[in-house]
Amino acid sequence: MESNQLTEYRQRIDQLDNQLLKLLNERMEVVKQVGDLKRSTNSIIYRPEREKAILDRLKLKNQGLLPAAAIDAIFLEIFAVSRNIELPERIAYLGPSGSFTHQAAESRFGAMSEYMPVSSIRAVFKSVAAEVTRFGVIPVENNQQGLVPETADCLSEYDVHIVAELPMDVHFAFVSQADHLSKVRKIYSKDIAFRQCRKFIDEVVNDSTVELIPVESTSKAARLAVREPDSAAICSRIAAQEYQVPILFENVETSGDNQTRFFIISKSFTNQPSGSDKTSVLVKLPHSDEPGILADFLQDFNKKGINLTKIESRPAKRGKTFTYWFFIDFEGHWQDERIQQVVAKYTDEMKWLGSYVRLI
Repeated sequence: MESNQLTEYRQRIDQLDNQLLKLLNERMEVVKQVGDLKRSTNSIIYRPEREKAILDRLKLKNQGLLPAAAIDAIFLEIFAVSRNIELPERIAYLGPSGSFTHQAAESRFGAMSEYMPVSSIRAVFKSVAAEVTRFGVIPVENNQQGLVPETADCLSEYDVHIVAELPMDVHFAFVSQADHLSKVRKIYSKDIAFRQCRKFIDEVVNDSTVELIPVESTSKAARLAVREPDSAAICSRIAAQEYQVPILFENVETSGDNQTRFFIISKSFTNQPSGSDKTSVLVKLPHSDEPGILADFLQDFNKKGINLTKIESRPAKRGKTFTYWFFIDFEGHWQDERIQQVVAKYTDEMKWLGSYVRLI
């Protein structure tokens, strides 16, 4: 039999829940008015810099038991619901359902948005460039394996903008219908996942007769593992749950610090400066026999005190000569005066990809 004290606690929780619901509905009424105003002025609905400012303010004022991560999780979902009341959103992502990219997309756009899984990174870019979807979510790099080549190539080819970055910890599960590892004769996964789980494969699976079969996604790997009793998959936990395949081992990635960075892209969208921004550009320096042209370019940033956080080369894929794009991230917003002073020298050589709130 429940104590009177426990009953009182539960009644108090019910009262607080009622208050929360009332306040949330009041917030959504204001959100609806904001949406009407934005539509009348053709303004942008998604404002990552505004959402970051709200989260920073709330965490600064927080004096209760909620940790910062919990505040982020709760209010990011509130933001997502709010945006759908302002204007329903449609988001393309590298599918299928249950992929890590799907997980990243839902972490920002919530459960209520309309999602469109597509079969390739290029298909995400095409849907955004044609404005079939308002936003797209794609992986850009992994801290263990580096830049995703297809993403870098598509950024150079399509007229879209980066509006946000999403860093996400990536953990893999080893799943199978088999009740023992010795019964597994083949393992499905994406090629990059095999590389990221190499130590587990070598030390735990440890059987050269087991076939490693690369497939388009870890979600497809989980789907195949359900159908074939002598097979397994290396996939995300969310994919294992979605396809109801038992998890034999969790966190099988070689590095516990495994993290993937995702981009949110859009056709007609730019962020206002937030005070803590990052900018991504592609640069193709003019062909020259003069040594030090790249060093001179980088020195221009150094002279203005602009911190470069990433530089990586990609083949330009034009003509027979060896020419390259450089994918570059640096701190600051494109509109910052000191950045404009540098990029003014390279107008013909530089493609601005986007300025967005810096999370890493």
